[in-house]
Amino acid sequence: MIFLMDFKEKIEELKQKKEFTQTDKIFFDEFRKALREGKIRAAEKDDKGQWITNAWVKEGILLGFRMGQIVKMSKDTETLTFFDKQTYPLRPIKLEDKIRIVPGGTSVRDGAYVAPNVVLMPPCYINVGAYVDEGTMIDSHALVGSCAQIGKRVHISAAAQIGGVLEPVNANPVIVEDDCLIGGNAGIYEGVIIRRGAVIASGVILTRSTPIFDLVKGVIYKSSDWHPLEVPEKAVVVQGARAVLNEFGRSHGLSIYAPIIVKYRDEKTDAATMLEDYLR
Repeated sequence: MIFLMDFKEKIEELKQKKEFTQTDKIFFDEFRKALREGKIRAAEKDDKGQWITNAWVKEGILLGFRMGQIVKMSKDTETLTFFDKQTYPLRPIKLEDKIRIVPGGTSVRDGAYVAPNVVLMPPCYINVGAYVDEGTMIDSHALVGSCAQIGKRVHISAAAQIGGVLEPVNANPVIVEDDCLIGGNAGIYEGVIIRRGAVIASGVILTRSTPIFDLVKGVIYKSSDWHPLEVPEKAVVVQGARAVLNEFGRSHGLSIYAPIIVKYRDEKTDAATMLEDYLR
């Protein structure tokens, strides 16, 4: 077993190579296994509560695509056929892992960490480098993209999209902290951070360039060159709009999409989200 401190150094060495040996591929298998077991992560929170991207982990994931050859992933007896890099098969899962996977077409790519007591409703998809913590539910037709970090007791509702990012390697992945609810058909992209306990209502789309208007505190949240867009703890974000004020906009009654914080979580909100515990 390779010591974790050796992974970064070895990846720095391998990313300079154009051809790979069998020993290199064995190393990559160990790296992918460490990702699967949650021993290394694409992003981690520091002592100050800030999320730090581990660019070397993302570089290691990209190495797997360079090393891999496209092979047939499906069996000859199957009607549906699949072809992908052999370095990224489906994640091996055993009953002892205590992951509840409801039948119906869910896929988890190897190199993703899925904790015990996670519920995966069909068909959902979890990509390489993602980290899904205990007690979370990923609902039907939902996506957890590459390197996305999902906390404990999160509900990713049906058809919600949690964007992935591998390049540029220093870019923040999407972060959804503990106890959040992401509503159906919502989309969280481009390194947005959803802080603990926040509720993102159905259909809300958040990207790095999306400002969020806080009606409660009277402030506007934006990203900067150095900081991603962050949704505050326990904020409840819904779809909204703001008027286009130039002459053309006024004459045509135009408005621009604008997500709005209408409240912060209270006992009524908690009671509504608690109902999902019966599904676990």
